[in-house]
Amino acid sequence: MASIVFAVFVAGCASLLPTAKQETQIPWRTYADAQTAFDKIIPGKTSVAELKALAIDPGLTPNVAYLSHTDLLRRLFPLFSYDLNVLEPGLRECVSAKDNCFAYEVDQVSLDRKRYGNFWLDFFNFKRQIDITGWRFNAVFVIKGDTVVYKLWNGKPSVHQREEERSPLGPFQGFGPTLLTR
Repeated sequence: MASIVFAVFVAGCASLLPTAKQETQIPWRTYADAQTAFDKIIPGKTSVAELKALAIDPGLTPNVAYLSHTDLLRRLFPLFSYDLNVLEPGLRECVSAKDNCFAYEVDQVSLDRKRYGNFWLDFFNFKRQIDITGWRFNAVFVIKGDTVVYKLWNGKPSVHQREEERSPLGPFQGFGPTLLTR
């Protein structure tokens, strides 16, 4: 009877492994939602007020950064090559507008981290396996005055990574440096 109870206990142990979720809190639940919002923004037409209506506002929305004219120049001209002709027309307008130009950067991340594998090996720190899934979306909106003049995005619609950590000494793995520093 004890062996049956033990078998049921061990079989259910995988569900005791911790999980974690990393998600920025803005209105987009999926990569497709973020892409749809991005597609609604039209350079030369979309205003700052319309960006705010789409929840792109560094004052109210987490993970939306304000980039000053100087920040934007550093991103546009790495290695000090100030050739304006290589820029898109909207960006050229912005560079010449100086302080009347700025940008918003949106950085959306949604990642789930789930540990899997043998509960006891994980619990005693011998072997830890983690499955990471989710998506990432990043966009920059360059604004001159009150109007978006340029937009750019990148992202990963599907993130899937696996991490595995092995510690041959398990719970005793970190004792060496700890004992030497006392």
